[in-house]
Amino acid sequence: MNGESNIIEIRNLSKIYSNGVEVRALDGIDLDIKRGEFLSVIGPSGSGKSTLLHMIGILDTPTTGTITIDGRVITEMTESDRSQARNEILGFVFQYHHLLPDFSALENVMMPLLIAGKSRSDARKIAEGLLNDVDLGDRMDHRPTQLSGGQAQRVAVARALANDPSIVIGDEPTGNLDTKSSDMIYELLRKLNREKGQTFILVTHDEKMARKTDRIIRLVDGRIFEDNDFDRE
Repeated sequence: MNGESNIIEIRNLSKIYSNGVEVRALDGIDLDIKRGEFLSVIGPSGSGKSTLLHMIGILDTPTTGTITIDGRVITEMTESDRSQARNEILGFVFQYHHLLPDFSALENVMMPLLIAGKSRSDARKIAEGLLNDVDLGDRMDHRPTQLSGGQAQRVAVARALANDPSIVIGDEPTGNLDTKSSDMIYELLRKLNREKGQTFILVTHDEKMARKTDRIIRLVDGRIFEDNDFDRE
């Protein structure tokens, strides 16, 4: 069944940094992530979360090992092909929304679509639909400074979905929000996961939010210490 197939396969993944002292940020990681999963990656500072995120996000290259994403062996690609795959496969939501301050919510969501070559009219139509999906249909013309933190993060979610990525990575997506806004963003991500079937990977320090996801990958010292699949409906 396609829905049960792996969208990410990681084998013997290691990342070693050397600055006088050798540091193994990742140490022989093996990990499969199914298409449509909603999971979290947690662990203490220095555990390798950010490094693993950068590997899955095609933002860095490993020292050893292979990563296959959506059927593509990323670790064997040229930098140009990696860049193209990153734009086609992945969407990112960061702790700080990183919206362009001089542009409206609508224009911020349109931006990746225009960069991908969509016409302005098509980009506008898609962006309007996405902002409606995140309940910001009445805030499209507002600039980031006119939005609350939770609203700005919802714009960032819409922007991450603009090019219909197979995988959405959240890097501490609720880390800069109050509890109410944090819960709202989590519920939004969960809703989008269920409705669109995209794979969501949340890297977080928030144990409470992690426990709501279907699977928790806990890293310690660059290795998978725990892999809990709750198999929730």
